[in-house]
Amino acid sequence: MRKFKRALAVALSAMMIAGVAAGCGSSSTDTSTDTSSDDTAATTDTTSDDTSSDDAAADDSADDAAADTADEGGVINVWAFTDEVPNMIKKFKELNPDFPYEINETIIATTDGAYQPALDQALAAGGEDAPDIYAAEAAFVLKYTQGDMYSYACPYDDLGIDTQAEIDEAKIAQYTVDIGTNPDGKVVGLGYQATGGAFIYRRSIAKDAFGTDDPAEVAKIIGAGSQNWDKFWEAADTLKAKGYGIVSGDGDIWHAVENSSDTGWIVDGKLNIDPKREAFLDISKKLKDNDYYNDTQDWTDAWFADMKGEGSKGILGFFGPAWLINYTLAPNCGGEAVGEGTYGDWACCAPPVGFFWGGTWVLANKDTTKKEAVGQIIDWITLNCTEDGLQYMWANGTFNGEGGTKDCVASATVMDISDGTLEFLGGQNMFDVFGEANSYANGKNLTQYDESINSFWRDQVRQYSAGEKSRDDAIAAFKQNVGDNLAVTVE
Repeated sequence: MRKFKRALAVALSAMMIAGVAAGCGSSSTDTSTDTSSDDTAATTDTTSDDTSSDDAAADDSADDAAADTADEGGVINVWAFTDEVPNMIKKFKELNPDFPYEINETIIATTDGAYQPALDQALAAGGEDAPDIYAAEAAFVLKYTQGDMYSYACPYDDLGIDTQAEIDEAKIAQYTVDIGTNPDGKVVGLGYQATGGAFIYRRSIAKDAFGTDDPAEVAKIIGAGSQNWDKFWEAADTLKAKGYGIVSGDGDIWHAVENSSDTGWIVDGKLNIDPKREAFLDISKKLKDNDYYNDTQDWTDAWFADMKGEGSKGILGFFGPAWLINYTLAPNCGGEAVGEGTYGDWACCAPPVGFFWGGTWVLANKDTTKKEAVGQIIDWITLNCTEDGLQYMWANGTFNGEGGTKDCVASATVMDISDGTLEFLGGQNMFDVFGEANSYANGKNLTQYDESINSFWRDQVRQYSAGEKSRDDAIAAFKQNVGDNLAVTVE
């Protein structure tokens, strides 16, 4: 990931920092170890078969002994699909040299679906090699917070975190809380990024087509907040007359459509096609029939070429969160400084519909014998909003020292005291846009099968828009794919 140069130094008064530090994420900064003289080894079997009430006191005593000895140190097993979360935990240890645990990381990429089966097996097997902390991304996180594997996730309250109070103090984006809440109403996972979406556009193209590159004005032109696509299509016509496309491919609109829908793919155990998602058939076909785009597919060379301005026609923009700017647009813009490629020719504004795209949630194993230590780490990553917390460093690009990549974070409290100014965006403070975007995102329309169902759906939509199938045939094939491959009732 390419690092951005800081365009504006972070200017925070000592009083402001002290005020925030006093009320936010305090539990994660306490890394003191238990001073008990009890040296009894902790048992690794935390699920006794004896359910007799007569043994309840003995069970509690064993749990206390396990907690006491765990504080003396050992190994914390961390499972993730990239090195991002493990590196955060290494930073936590660096900042807390007295933290007495070693970190054993297992990183398995999501390529070919390898991560989930391995994680599921490790959780089910238990024992000393089981994950203590594990990460799940938006595409499958509900499986671990609300779906088939949710029973393994430990409520944050049981980790010694004052969860709701810290959520309120940090002003955590609500959609991330909704996604991380289990069927019993307990928070078992939270993220560190906020991935509410905006429309990220080329300033030069906006100025040529609309006469302005001002984010507030471009937002009006594309119908920001309208909850429909009428103004967006008008803008597409204006761009077409100037020889431009409004987006690179239909995938650039899909995530806005998917995550602004009212319901998810599964309702009461049955496949459900939300009307807004079904309308994506019409959106994709309209883009194709009117030549409003370059007909690319996301994550292909042609898509990246449009970020450099090297496609068959210039493309106005892309729908996405801050990470799309940092880790996709910036590395593929063709330059590293203003005037090189499209670097510095970008801005972001509010989209027609509120949505989010992606993100990583951090969970703990309910059977971990190191709950207090695990809680300190997770609190520091997801809830601490002091200048020493992960989210402050993540927002201000100081995680690896000054001048690093700035990103939007789950805590609005942190965003309020952070500097989101980017040279890449022509000096715009992206937090002004993404902070509001996070509040509009909906976290109640996900299912544990989204990764697979989205793939089936988008494949059929492309065939329909290309004229290879009728609308009815595309929908029928989609339903058939879901019924044949997933444990979902299809009617």
